[in-house]
Amino acid sequence: MLINCVAYENGKRLGDIPKADVSEYVKRPECFVWVALKDPEPAELAEMQEEFGLHPLAVEDATRGHQRPKIEEYGDTIFAVLHVPQLRGADVDVGELDIFVGRNYVLSVRHRFEAGFQAVRDRVETEPDLLRVGSGFVLYALMDNVVDRYFPLVDALEVQLEAIEQRIFTEDLARANLRELYDLKYKLMVVRHAIEPLIDVLHKLYGGRVPPVCVGVQDYFRDVYDHLLRVSQQVDGLRDMVVTAMQVNLSTVNMATTEVTKRLAAYAALVAVPTLIAGIYGMNFKFMPELQHVWGYPVALATMAGIDAFLWWRFRKAGWL
Repeated sequence: MLINCVAYENGKRLGDIPKADVSEYVKRPECFVWVALKDPEPAELAEMQEEFGLHPLAVEDATRGHQRPKIEEYGDTIFAVLHVPQLRGADVDVGELDIFVGRNYVLSVRHRFEAGFQAVRDRVETEPDLLRVGSGFVLYALMDNVVDRYFPLVDALEVQLEAIEQRIFTEDLARANLRELYDLKYKLMVVRHAIEPLIDVLHKLYGGRVPPVCVGVQDYFRDVYDHLLRVSQQVDGLRDMVVTAMQVNLSTVNMATTEVTKRLAAYAALVAVPTLIAGIYGMNFKFMPELQHVWGYPVALATMAGIDAFLWWRFRKAGWL
């Protein structure tokens, strides 16, 4: 589905243009065209390939819409793939943004997510001096917007972790807590898979041999790189905290099990003493002490009770009961 097809000249918006006229505007050295598509059909991408002269391998990747985050160069053009994770209820869904960038065109293709980039278009149109640089500034603005979307997502996952950490010590929900911690760890892994590949390749847009379309905006791409590092460090810190929370949760389970074992051992000891004494007197030998004594039975019961009372006091003092 076509979202926008706009032509720009010398940093100013000329207006919407028909798709059939794209190739005519691309031929003008002072113009560039920005086309936005959402979940396009293969025929739509084939049409854009003909209008812009896109590389077939990049078009193939964009048609599939299930690529690893990357930035690739095809001659003087760039093909970038960015993942756009977003919270939907309790799950993290991952969309994909494919960006084709040439000297005088930008084609953005989004898959499996609704939130568009109208705010980005409005932003770049208010900065004509930078927009005059061309398609490289639009690529920066799109990447910067995607990276900025990572921060509220990671903050939301941090809030989830804090809620689980509070329940670890206040509620008897060890199994549920462990399940939620594993689920949170998976969500953080999804975010990490969206970030780390970009960190590895983004430096090619501002350091060393910079692609021609990025000349003049290297500092802006360095700023995106810094933001990626920040969110990556935040994700790594959260992952470490999740692992620690899992260990603490398991420790509380082990401590509870130990407490139950201690109680059972204490009660077993209380039962073992009377059982021992009663077992001895139940052996039915003829010559046993106190068998003929009138106070033998009460003394035996009193001895059992006295020993159990002493053991109960000791166990209570030790915190076993």
